[in-house]
Amino acid sequence: MVYQPIHQRKVIGRRLHKTLDEHVQEREEYNGREEVYLNQAHEQEFEFLVPCMDKLVETDEIKKLIERVSHWVDLGYPPHIIGPTGCGKTTLALAAASRTGRPTLWINGDDQMTTSDLIGGYSEIETSSVRDRFVHNVMINKDRTKYTWVDNPLTIACKYGYTLVYNEFSRSKPIANNILLSVLEEGILELPIMFGTERYIDVHPDFNMIFTSNNIEYAGIHTPQDALLDRLIHIFIDYYDLETEASIVVKHTDIPYEDAEKIVKVIRLIRDRMPPASKPSTRAEVMISYGMQNLDKYNFEDMQTIYLDVLGSKIREMKEYDAFRDIVRAAIKNVYGGF
Repeated sequence: MVYQPIHQRKVIGRRLHKTLDEHVQEREEYNGREEVYLNQAHEQEFEFLVPCMDKLVETDEIKKLIERVSHWVDLGYPPHIIGPTGCGKTTLALAAASRTGRPTLWINGDDQMTTSDLIGGYSEIETSSVRDRFVHNVMINKDRTKYTWVDNPLTIACKYGYTLVYNEFSRSKPIANNILLSVLEEGILELPIMFGTERYIDVHPDFNMIFTSNNIEYAGIHTPQDALLDRLIHIFIDYYDLETEASIVVKHTDIPYEDAEKIVKVIRLIRDRMPPASKPSTRAEVMISYGMQNLDKYNFEDMQTIYLDVLGSKIREMKEYDAFRDIVRAAIKNVYGGF
């Protein structure tokens, strides 16, 4: 029977799984040169796992931060990057991870995160039965249960020496992260629901972790256990300087630098009037830039509407709208003038 795939599984535009016949064909193309085939397979895997950083902007400020994070990664201490929403924590973590020269995996924390989401679990339990009636009036029963284990990102990274970026680390409940204590201290990953000798895994010497978290005043944040925090290097960052933020906007939208700079200036004025957890992010500047590209010419009402639409998440109740609109209006007039 020939296996016919009915669904071409794709991740980031390419098939993730191959049939047995395809693997055999690839091996035959190398005429038995097994080492060449395995090296080629590893290079393909490496390419798949390393994140694409085509939008990375490397101003002096960002270069210094990447070098700061990479310094601790090289020393074997996992950095914990802490900062407000949309300030570039994930991009910074992935940029530092790419410098390790190892494949990178990442996982996003949330309130429902469990230990199994990190290490893996049994995805399939297969039970089979045998009834033997070879001898008359004698029946032999035999039951067999087969468990299939699937690794999740932490286990994969520990086994093969990859870099794991744990994004939104503080949104996970502390109990889910207890598994990390022995990984970071003793270099041992324990799989508590695994059977037998495979319960313990020696952490690969090239394994690294980088964490990112929001500031503590944000909603949905859990305070991690002290024992784990004591094993991390904590790097606090804020929104970048004017030049860096404007360069990021240009990189994402291709608008002229002068236009990007004005948008960033408006957002920075609005930040000065907002509480810490409500300050608009660099991501908002990019979204506003896209909205402004559709304007034939700048006029106050259209500009104000675009800013309010993008920044609407900072308003908790309708009664706050008028006050927030006044803040936006004043910032736009301050930067653009002439209205």
